[in-house]
Amino acid sequence: MVEVVLTGSVSRGVADEVSDIEMLIVTAEPLDLETCFGHAAQIGLESLDTWGAQGSPASRVFGYLEGVPIELIWWPREFAEAAVAGLLAGEESSSADAIANGVPLRTAGLLARWQEQLADYPEEVAAARIESAALTWGGYAPEGMFTIARPGERLSCAERLLDDALRVLKIVYALNRVWEPTTKRLAARVDELPVKPDRLAERIEEALNEPDLLRALLLLNELQLETVLLAPSGPNVDRARRWLSEVVELLQAASSASKSSAP
Repeated sequence: MVEVVLTGSVSRGVADEVSDIEMLIVTAEPLDLETCFGHAAQIGLESLDTWGAQGSPASRVFGYLEGVPIELIWWPREFAEAAVAGLLAGEESSSADAIANGVPLRTAGLLARWQEQLADYPEEVAAARIESAALTWGGYAPEGMFTIARPGERLSCAERLLDDALRVLKIVYALNRVWEPTTKRLAARVDELPVKPDRLAERIEEALNEPDLLRALLLLNELQLETVLLAPSGPNVDRARRWLSEVVELLQAASSASKSSAP
């Protein structure tokens, strides 16, 4: 082994009673899944299993050690170096957050070098991610939002709400030059970010839990509009600003009309 890195909630000091232990293991040469299973068994892991796509240079082994769930991800060094280079070039992956917050358990100096590289979040990567996130906000009739607010369209609406919420977060993390993490513990993750709409996590939660579809869309589209107003100008961002302004105006009017007609 070249590098053993503690990642996940344990490395960030936020683990609780349901958290597992996650580790990245970097080896000099590629190891097949069967070999990784063998190593995991040798250190005492039981009930071994794997997850994710197989057949890549990365191998994943899950197991229990004295009842504690443990996830091990095995990367050959060449693959690890290429993965970090890809992150710096703009490839999207939660691996960047995992490595940036990783704690070395055994190191040959790779983790420190990777963390130093990831400490410089390229401006062009941020700009590209912001533009990519704003891509779906515009280019068709704003009234189209009403088609997923009709009765019986909860799945379509929920799908749209989730996608829009993830795009909002992608923009906010890029604005703050923070490598995008998973959505777990969202409130704590975004609380420390200086550039963001007010009550970011709370408003996402409110929109996702709002039973009235029209109201849910309004809540999230207001948040989307505030988010792109914080972003630098670009073709998709500029279009999103115009389009979301129209959407919010339409949804506000429809929501008010719905309240007025309610018995």
